Amino acid sequence: MKQIDRDTLSRRLAGANPPVLAEALPDKYFRDWHLPGARHLPHDEVARLAPTVLPDKSAEIVVYCASRSCQNSHVAAAKLAQMGYANVAVYSGGKQDWSEAGLPVERGEAMAA
Repeated sequence: MKQIDRDTLSRRLAGANPPVLAEALPDKYFRDWHLPGARHLPHDEVARLAPTVLPDKSAEIVVYCASRSCQNSHVAAAKLAQMGYANVAVYSGGKQDWSEAGLPVERGEAMAA
């Protein structure tokens, strides 16, 4: 599975054609806080939710979860690839890496697809 690091992701998100972010954690963690603009896609509901949350199978998608030791993002990314999503990467540092760098976050409900 393709990987993306924090610096590359931060640059891409600030660019003209940013990737779609998908958080692969359960609802309570997403509602607590998430990366800016992220969509909620729990790893165990990818098959059911992906067609609504990520309607464009050709879009660049970056999946993340809690930290390097969390595997939810890898599970979700593998399922997306199986479903025909062509451009999926994992930000394995996840929320821990992002917050330790002091980067902005959003709090509250899921962003509409």
